[in-house]
This record gives sequence, C-alpha cells and structure tokens, in this order.
Amino acid sequence: MTSSTITTIPAKITTLSELQDYLHLAMQLEHATIPPYLTALYSIKPGTNADAVHVLRVVAVEEMLHLTLAANLLNAVGGTPDLTREGFVPTYPAYLPDGEDDFQVHIAGFSPSALETFLKIERPRSGPGRLVYRSYAPDASVLGAHPGGGGAHFYSIGEFYAAIEDGIKTLEEEAQAQGKTIFTGDHARQVTSEYYYSGGGKLFPVTDLSSACKAINLIMEQGEGIEAEIYDNENELAHYYRFDQLLKGRYYQKGDKPGNPTGPELSVDWDACYKVKEDVKLADMPVGTELYVAAQAFNETYAKFLRMLNRAFNGEPETLFGAVPRMFEFRNLMTELIRNPLPGSNGLYAAPTYEIAGVARNDAPTAAPAAVGAVKEVVA
Repeated sequence: MTSSTITTIPAKITTLSELQDYLHLAMQLEHATIPPYLTALYSIKPGTNADAVHVLRVVAVEEMLHLTLAANLLNAVGGTPDLTREGFVPTYPAYLPDGEDDFQVHIAGFSPSALETFLKIERPRSGPGRLVYRSYAPDASVLGAHPGGGGAHFYSIGEFYAAIEDGIKTLEEEAQAQGKTIFTGDHARQVTSEYYYSGGGKLFPVTDLSSACKAINLIMEQGEGIEAEIYDNENELAHYYRFDQLLKGRYYQKGDKPGNPTGPELSVDWDACYKVKEDVKLADMPVGTELYVAAQAFNETYAKFLRMLNRAFNGEPETLFGAVPRMFEFRNLMTELIRNPLPGSNGLYAAPTYEIAGVARNDAPTAAPAAVGAVKEVVA
C-alpha cells in the first residue's frame, strides 16, 4: 500500500447490478477467512490446545454459514453465485479492510501474530459504511475494494455489510413504490438448514426484506457481537471475543464487558504448534517431490470443494451434504504438508498454498497422489 485518504462520504448502492456486485464481494470476503483459519487449526499439534482447537473449528464452520447466507442473498436478488470466477480465491497474503491502514491476512500457523490478525478480521465496526481511497502495488491481492473501482475501498468489513443492508432497504423501498420487488430470485436456489448443519446459527432462505436483513445481521453479530455486547442473538460468544479470550488467557462469561473477561483462566501452548513458512508457494517446494505433489493434490481437492459449493449455490443444494464435511477432511492432505519440513527454510514446515487459479473450473477428476505421510484420521 502506498497511500491512504479517508472520505466521510458513505458508500451508496444505487442499482440492483451494484448490489449483486457487492454480494459477490461478500462471498469472496467470507471465503477468504476460511483458508487462514483452517491452516492455523491444523498447525496445532494433536492432543494440545483444546481451547484454541475448539474456537478455530467453530469459527471456520460459521464462516461457511456466512458464505452460504451471502449466496442466499445473491440468489434472492436474481444474481448468480460463482466461486470459480478468476480471483475468487485471493493470492495470500491478501489485504483486508481495517480502517485507515489495511492489514494483510496470511496463510500461517497458529501463533500470537496470527491471533492478532484474526481479531482484526472480526473486529466490531465503528461507524456507517464509509469509503477509504487507497493505492496499492500492482501485484497486491486486495479484498474489500469497491466494486465500482476508482481506488475506493471499504473502511471495515462491518461497514461494508452496513452499506449492503442500507442498499437493500433503499432499493426494495424504491421497487415497492412501483409495485415491484428486488427479491425476484428462484426460491428453489435457496440453501436451507435441511442441507447444512452449523454449530451456531441457523441457515434459512432469503426471500424478502425481513429475511435479508436477518441474514446480514446474523453475519455481523456472529463475527463482532451486537453493538457493545459480546454475545450474538443466539447467546453465543461472537468470533471476535472467542479469539480475544485466547489472547487474554481468560474466558468471557455472562455480564462481562468487551475487553475484560472475568471467567476461568485458560492457557495456550504456543510451542505446541508446527512453525509453518508463512504464505508458502509451490515454487518453494522442489518440483516432483512428494511434498510438491501433496501441495498440488491439496489445491486440486480444494478446487473441487469450491465446485461442489458452486453447484450447491446454483440449484443443487443437496451437494452441500458432502461439501461441508469435506472442509474437515482437508486435515489429511493438510497435515501431510504441515507436519513435514520445507527444504531450505531453516526448520520451518510446509503448508497448503491455496494456489487455485487455473484449476477451479476444471471438473475432471484427478488421480490420487503419493502421500508424504500416512495420515488416515478424519476429523469427526
């Protein structure tokens, strides 16, 4: 990033096409958090850090819920979800909106710095949907850019969703005044709770203004809480405060104020984590080695996962039955990388690269690769 200028002019959605672009970006933002959370989760050594493992698992599953709700929103207003679109999976490290100075999210192991990044991802919003004008290096991977371009970026993820909610309300009010509605999407394309299980929050169809606002509020509340509260409407601790208690070494409990957990102590063993190389790429691995083949296999499997989601969001919701459990079956492929040293990296370990470009649209099956380590366990 080379410069940043803040404007107090709020982001305004004025057309249905703009709203659909925003909602595609919402899907991209929700997905972009899943690879860092999963990598951190599986970098924790087996049998250790039970509290951190639980938090990361819960948050990863709920990010999948948010991604699905964003797809329901897009389908509701006549859009077409496309997780295979070029650039949907960012190149890590990627910039995410965080006030005046964006931050970068990395593919990395679980560590204090990774936890600080997760807190930035989930931090509560501080105002309405505002825009910041920033410039970046030409090769930077940037999420949260205004769909209309022009160097405008959202001040924060929470404010981005506030702009979407305002836009939906405005466009629907305008449509209703003409005896119409913006909610013209095929109801059969909605993914409902019968196709998806989440540990917190319930998946529901989006068919009108009320259900659209409910979906947006659920996404924001699960991430950041309700205004000055640490819990969401389901009385579940918001993501931000789940991570915060790991950093502070103490549980939140009912009646606590943000930033001041008073529950029992908890401990995190930072040494019980594999120290993976940050943002490792295929180019960091010797071509033709088992490590290289395992990294390729993961990327192909992840691309298949995205294609399954794409089918689920485009009229085949039953596909989600297999897609969500697959997210945790990644453990087998990921641990083949995370538990093996990366040559020439001073003792650091390998990790998934999430280099999906060029394979996301390929529906051809791939041959099973040679394994680096015989890891057979599947996460329940």
